[in-house]
Amino acid sequence: MATVDVTVMGAGAFGLSVAFACAERGAKVRVIEKRRVGAGASGGILGALAPHTPERWNEKKAFQFESLMMAPAFWARAEQLSGLSSGYARCGRLQPVADDRALALARDRAGQAAELWRGRAEWRVVPAADYAGWASHSPTGMLIHDTLSARLHPARACAALAGAIRALGGEIVTGTDMQPSKGAVIWATGHEGLATLSRDLNRPVGGGVKGQALLLAHDRRDRPQLFADALHFVPHADGTLAVGSTSERAFSDAGSTDDQLDALHARAVTMVPQLAGAAVLKRWAGIRPRAKSRAPMLGAHPERSGHFIANGGFKIGFGMAPKVAQVMADLVLDGRDAIPGGFRVEASL
Repeated sequence: MATVDVTVMGAGAFGLSVAFACAERGAKVRVIEKRRVGAGASGGILGALAPHTPERWNEKKAFQFESLMMAPAFWARAEQLSGLSSGYARCGRLQPVADDRALALARDRAGQAAELWRGRAEWRVVPAADYAGWASHSPTGMLIHDTLSARLHPARACAALAGAIRALGGEIVTGTDMQPSKGAVIWATGHEGLATLSRDLNRPVGGGVKGQALLLAHDRRDRPQLFADALHFVPHADGTLAVGSTSERAFSDAGSTDDQLDALHARAVTMVPQLAGAAVLKRWAGIRPRAKSRAPMLGAHPERSGHFIANGGFKIGFGMAPKVAQVMADLVLDGRDAIPGGFRVEASL
């Protein structure tokens, strides 16, 4: 590639999505990744794309809602260009309702969802008996069913994005510490990038939180995902079931699984007894980037002209990716700044 308009540092969910959006608009794009595509938390196994509760509406919830609504077209286009499946499906999500107070709250939220989600998705209360054999365990006998939640397979989604970028004439360079030479530069380097920025600015702007998850041989591909006992149960299209995750601020080995994952497995079986005999296909651990503000960190680099940051997709990276890609491409290519105030880089400084 003789000329590069945009260099994206990092081939995770944010980096690849922004590179894809820029390439779609005609930019000459190069992605540089020192390990491999989806090497960090973006190459995991869970893939739960779930909305915030429909109440106390704010810019973060509105941004996420728009991103989740953009997702079907976004992932369909990546799949069309790459010829690879991302595993995306808007399958919905079920949540047990613990008691009468929670039931009243769930029904109130159903009304707020009708207004805030503008009929584009639903948050409703349904009998647990409707999902016997999957999510029937609920103290009240009722479940929350939202139709906005979706799922994808993280590693495959990254591969689909990479394939789409190449199909659009972009370049992805892996296994190198190559630095950008010209053009706009977008830093999407995950928890390591947050650590580097903290050192450069001599103040903490975020860091990494470890998560562990399981992949089980349990086919529920035709069912909504389940959120119970603070665990996500995500049925994938290939007949596997991902369960996660832990959230660990202190850890000694970023890539290892341990007894915390064993405890997670035991909780999962308690919530869904059918999992007791399911074979464990994979145990996964990775570090997720969490900005100081807890929101994504987007915008101009505070110290480098022509450089930008797209980071901090803690737990919601794939769900936010379509909208993040749009606003970052607007900013970098057109100079149009539509980044919400709470997402701006300075919000974490």
